[in-house]
Amino acid sequence: MDFKRVAKDTTKTLISYLTYQALLTVLDQLKETDPPQAYWLNYFSAQTSIQDGDAYIEELLRARQELAFRIMTVRQHLAEEIVDFLPEMVRTGIQQSNMEHRRQHLERITQLTIPEPPTLDEQQSDSG
Repeated sequence: MDFKRVAKDTTKTLISYLTYQALLTVLDQLKETDPPQAYWLNYFSAQTSIQDGDAYIEELLRARQELAFRIMTVRQHLAEEIVDFLPEMVRTGIQQSNMEHRRQHLERITQLTIPEPPTLDEQQSDSG
């Protein structure tokens, strides 16, 4: 397994996710302070894929530099605030998730199916 590649891919995904969260934050701010700008950014974001956060920022830089800079600033702030907590939260989250999946699977494979007792109508039709 190429752990370095996995780490790079995970980092890229996290950067894109933080870009998305920064976009949501900026949109919320703009809805309060500058609704036409919020409308424009929402429309732009609907037309431009945010799947790759860096490609999204590049497109936004071409269209509206000030909004791109604002999103980059918020994205960096988000990263600085959460980066210290991530390693432990990821480990704990995966451990808990795995344990829950294993528990559910074990319950599913060990569950005994007890047939329902026949109803009174079924008993009468069998005896008649």
